[in-house]
Formats: sequence, C-alpha cells, structure tokens
Amino acid sequence: MTTPIYAIGDVHGQLEMLESALERIEADGGKDARVVFLGDYTDRGPDSRGVLDLLVRGKAQGRNWFPIKGNHDRMFAMFMQDYPANDNQLLVGYHWLHERLGGIETLASYGVEVPERTRIHHVHTAARKAIPAEHVEFLNDLPTTYLQDGLLFVHAGVRPGVPLTEQVEDDLVWIRQTFLNYPDPHPWLVVHGHTPAKQAEHKGNRVNLDSGAAFGGPLSAAVFENGDCWLLTDQGRVRLAPEVG
Repeated sequence: MTTPIYAIGDVHGQLEMLESALERIEADGGKDARVVFLGDYTDRGPDSRGVLDLLVRGKAQGRNWFPIKGNHDRMFAMFMQDYPANDNQLLVGYHWLHERLGGIETLASYGVEVPERTRIHHVHTAARKAIPAEHVEFLNDLPTTYLQDGLLFVHAGVRPGVPLTEQVEDDLVWIRQTFLNYPDPHPWLVVHGHTPAKQAEHKGNRVNLDSGAAFGGPLSAAVFENGDCWLLTDQGRVRLAPEVG
C-alpha cells in the first residue's frame, strides 16, 4: 500500500479553480493530504497574485504541499532580478511581457500597468516596488522535480534516457516533443503539465495534467495510489486509465 499523492496541473492565475481543486483534494484525502503542484502558477489568468498568496501562506503554515517550478514561474523570477533577464528558451522576439505569454496579466494582478511604448526599466522598477519579497523568494526557491513511490513530478517532462541527476532545468521546465513523442517506459511514471490538452491524459509512461486552465479549460487534480491514477471531480474519483493503442 502506498500513501496517496495528489497533483494539480498548471494554474495560470486561476485562483478560484485552484481553491476548488484543493477542496476536492481535501474531501478525498483530508487536510493533511500530500499535494504536488506542477508549476505555472502565474500568467494569463486574472489572479496570479492571489495564487501566490495562497501558496506562500500554505508554505508558512507547514502544509504538506510540494510546489515545483514551471517555465512561467522561471520567466517571472528572471524578470524580477536586479537586472531583468529574458529566458533563452523563448522564441526570438518573445519576452515575458509579450502579449502571448501573460506577464502583463500577472503584473496587473499586483496593480502594475504596462502601457504601450513604455520602457522595460520603468515596468521593472514598478514591479520591484509592488511585488512582495516573499513572492519572489517563493519563485526563486522552487525545485524542478519531486520524486516519490516511482512517480516523478515535473513541469514539462524529462529528456529520455538521461538519469535524473543529469537532467537539466531547461528540459525539466520547457521540453516538449522529444519527451511527448517518446513511447517507451521511463524509470518512473512521469506526471507533468506544460502542454495543454483538452483533458487530462494517461499515456502509459506519463500523465499530463495540463487541461488548459489558462485557455478556458478546467484545472485538473488527480490522486495516485497503489499504481493507479484517478481524477478528482465534484462527484469523487474517476479512474484515469492508460490509453490503449
């Protein structure tokens, strides 16, 4: 028998969805349930500040929570450095404040506006004044993986065939096709987010819990116990079985 482990997919500033997911987890596993958060707490959604407030408060309260780092969390943290940095995994011409990435919405949740034709250093100065130090510290301290009972929780995935100790952060928070298209077993069942799907999916060697909360989809919460996986719904557990074929 293994202790249940719960996981929540990419939140992207959807505070109400996150609160609902945590209520479903508590109804299934109690207040002390072990919960892994798969990253991307901020950007695109309406209340990134509220999401980080909740997670920082949970950490301070000693909750049995294990948040890990997503690529959007890394972009936010890089922007908040003394000299704002840009993630080198982005496409040329992209940056955290690009309209497709969601940094503008994150700053808005802190009351920081990003007018057209403003300079980055002006936005950076306003952000450093408005964003609580404990939020920045939380982002900077996020680990990239959580390993337990043959389950590897990671934001984006892993590079196939590479030992966990040799995996690099760029892959753990950004990888896609090399990982997603790999058909063979990994040393662990990999539980990840990062790549939105219409619904949570079990591919046999990996479970994807990013069901597109950033784009109007639901926020998936799941429980792993004794080798099986269930999604948590308002009606209880629904088994997420490996896809066949």
